[in-house]
Amino acid sequence: MHPSDSQPVAGPEGARRLLYLALGSVGVVYGDIGTSPLYAFREALKPISADGIARAEVIGLISLMIWSLSIIVTLKYVLFLLRADNDGEGGTLSLLALLSKSANGHGPILMVLGLIGAALFLGDAMITPALSVLSAVEGLKLVAPSLESFIVPISLGILFGLFAIQSHGTGAVARFFGPITALWFIVMAIGGGIHIFDDVGIFAAFNPWFAVTFLWHEGFVGIVVLGAVFLTVTGAEALYADLGHFGRKPIQLAWFALVFPALVINYLGQGALVLKHPETASDPFFLMFPGWALLPIVVLATFATIIASQAVITGAFSLVRQAIHLGFLPRMQILFTSESQTGQIYLPSVNTLLLIGVLALVLAFESSEALATAYGISVTGAMVVTSIMAFEFVRKRWKWSALTATMVLLPLLSLEMVFLGANLLKIQDGGYIPVLLALAFTVIMWTWRRGTAILWEKTRRDDIALEDFVSMIEKKAEHGPARVSGTAIFLTSDPSRAPAALMHNLKHNHVIHERNIILTIKTVGRPRVAEEDRFVVEEVSGAFARVEIRFGFMESQNVSKALTSLRRGGLKFDIMSTSFYLGRRKLVAGPGMGMPHWQDRLYIALAEAAADPSDYFRLPASRVIELGSHVVI
Repeated sequence: MHPSDSQPVAGPEGARRLLYLALGSVGVVYGDIGTSPLYAFREALKPISADGIARAEVIGLISLMIWSLSIIVTLKYVLFLLRADNDGEGGTLSLLALLSKSANGHGPILMVLGLIGAALFLGDAMITPALSVLSAVEGLKLVAPSLESFIVPISLGILFGLFAIQSHGTGAVARFFGPITALWFIVMAIGGGIHIFDDVGIFAAFNPWFAVTFLWHEGFVGIVVLGAVFLTVTGAEALYADLGHFGRKPIQLAWFALVFPALVINYLGQGALVLKHPETASDPFFLMFPGWALLPIVVLATFATIIASQAVITGAFSLVRQAIHLGFLPRMQILFTSESQTGQIYLPSVNTLLLIGVLALVLAFESSEALATAYGISVTGAMVVTSIMAFEFVRKRWKWSALTATMVLLPLLSLEMVFLGANLLKIQDGGYIPVLLALAFTVIMWTWRRGTAILWEKTRRDDIALEDFVSMIEKKAEHGPARVSGTAIFLTSDPSRAPAALMHNLKHNHVIHERNIILTIKTVGRPRVAEEDRFVVEEVSGAFARVEIRFGFMESQNVSKALTSLRRGGLKFDIMSTSFYLGRRKLVAGPGMGMPHWQDRLYIALAEAAADPSDYFRLPASRVIELGSHVVI
């Protein structure tokens, strides 16, 4: 059973289950935000360290970090957005699927926002592994300066190995994620706690006035610093995206019981250390620990960053699957790496694309300091998109008034817009990377969505209504095409029209089967569909039936398995004497057909790269027949 779908269990058993899920969420949900202390404070200090670091500046920075965690992560995500779920699932596309049911004319706007949010997340999925692993491995130069030249090769090796093992699934490794990441948070808290009394004045950072006065006095430099301060909350989107894996209460428990206190203590410790020893500003995280502990800390940090990278990679797999099922991307090969957990999937093409992107980023930037300038835009952009969509959610689903929604969400959106503006200042220093990645992914998804709609409209013009076709066949029963035994299943996206494969079969083979099933596969706006709602069966005539199989956007679209259940439900046909007919279109770019020529070529390339429908829908390979035609788009 899905964690978020399960009913709460009372007593000790329920408490154990809650703790188990909370520990698991520490490893998956909080891996990214848990590695931010490696570089966030260090990068925030750099813009103000040229003329020496003043005491008020250190306290102001730590105050900004603590209150960013409190407002953005705690208030927006942990307490608010975790309740804005789509049948237990979170994330931009889950929210889009939910809002699409009640868009009230805002559908196109919401769709564009959803595409942008998803594209920004995919860009983040490339940058996060590169930045996290580099920042951890760079600790080696403090242990042995002679190893500095090996940092990039070691990082490349770790990342290559990480992507290489994706095909084996995360199930076996996942059991270790929670404990290792929990140990990481405990060690961070210990490291910060050791130094937190180096200067007790650091506790003034709990007063938000120091954050406000820092920004007021620093002026433009303060805005630049905000771009680095935002690194403290990167990974917050994972809270929402991974909601369905663990459920709301375990994620909240992990945040308040371990993650948030450990982060706050560590940042306070880094600030107190720099106040007492300003020379440690070059790398305050690793310099919190004594020399004998540096190597174990570097090793633990490397494991933590690998786990953080794993979380964002599997998140990308889940997001792409949602995008495919919701019609934003072409079908891709999806391999299931667990017999019991459908969420554990592997997409070879996505894995390869991410690997190439991550390795290219490491080779191009070569250090976490340089790569940090490229970070933040994708995350802040995704947060802004989520806040805008949340405004529509609370009005339509929670029935808030526009005034109430504005009063609650406008302050959050304003803060995120400030962070986004601060990160946009880094465009020329590498910030263009996530912008270009997000733009590319948005164009791809929009092209597929638009091209599919144009193709559907074009092919529909030449189709015949299914009822008219059946009536014509029945009238010519004696002098019409020959009837052959068995069942033919024709897959189509439009059940109201006679499928192209049916027409081609009649045209070229001059036969009609005894039993013909017009099959439509529909993805609904819910993560999962109950078995009693899986099928809609309509008898058109004695020889023809219309069947709709419904899947949730988080489910495996296993048609063979679904048809077995359909037979048990009363629809009579012998699977061993059944043939599946698929229409195969050869697309040709034509001028003036709805999209620019370059976009036509892109759509055709995406269509040609799409996974074979017989594999994607898990049809029995020996029973599939494909009939093709040329279509100009």
